[in-house]
Amino acid sequence: MISLGTPDAPTYGALRKYLAEFLSDPRVIEVPKLIWLPILYGPLLTFRPGKSAKAYAKIWNRDKDESPLRTISRAQAEKMRERFGGDTEIEWAFRYGSPSIEDGLKALKEKGCDRILAFALYPQYSATTVASSYDKVFEILGKMRWQPAIRTTPAYCDQPIFIDALAASVSDGLNSLDWEPDHILASYHSIPKAYFDKGDPYPCHCWKTSRLLTEKLALPEGKLISSFQSRVGPTEWVGPYSDRTVESLAQNGVKKLAVLAPAFSADCVETLEEINLELRETFLENGGTHFHYIPCLNESTMGMDVLEAVARNELQGWL
Repeated sequence: MISLGTPDAPTYGALRKYLAEFLSDPRVIEVPKLIWLPILYGPLLTFRPGKSAKAYAKIWNRDKDESPLRTISRAQAEKMRERFGGDTEIEWAFRYGSPSIEDGLKALKEKGCDRILAFALYPQYSATTVASSYDKVFEILGKMRWQPAIRTTPAYCDQPIFIDALAASVSDGLNSLDWEPDHILASYHSIPKAYFDKGDPYPCHCWKTSRLLTEKLALPEGKLISSFQSRVGPTEWVGPYSDRTVESLAQNGVKKLAVLAPAFSADCVETLEEINLELRETFLENGGTHFHYIPCLNESTMGMDVLEAVARNELQGWL
């Protein structure tokens, strides 16, 4: 079970190490290394770790001294083990940071597993996330003399069980309020527009998720809006941008807003800090009065139903 990753601490040093690995990935940054590395190890890794450390500090799990993503990822793996029983070994890993994909593969191999399903926990496919995760899997396998059989999971953005769970989470979230949102915003992590132009299907998968969710909830046209967050630098990214969308909505009379993040299987710094704190502040500062963040599916029963169903479908013939 592969998630993106997290630093080991909300500190400058830990973030510098984490960002160096993340931003060195050619699937994430498609710029020639001769041009990119001086930028990365110059201004970027000088200034950005401090800013990112402050963001992580706001949402850090102080009880366990770890990021929420690590807490949730561990819980997802533990609940998956309960659902599959003793016949299937389950490990969890991060594409960047620890535990690493190499740690996970070695652990499974040492347990005698000769059939392994690599499951990147992203509902929508992007080369920057899913492909990068599987690149790393096969890079590690390339160093093994005796290799297990490997399968990988495809995107599940249009699977009925995923849309049903997403719709139920929205309904549960809205039913907990004593007010009705004027709009529901589905905020997805963005990618550079150049990647989309070259054929990355990720934005299409996001729009499809929003369309199917709108249909499942029987929402009137325009009630649910899609936007994209987490852009970095001067490059054009896939939009509309979440921060500008929220600002515009508030300035144009929208008072009550509910937001969800359908591209994430677990809450992390992008959802808990960027959406629930920063986006909330932007909306309220520009005239909004009510803001509600609907959590990711995480390790909830509905969320685990989705992950189990996807995994079992890909394990047909092996179990």
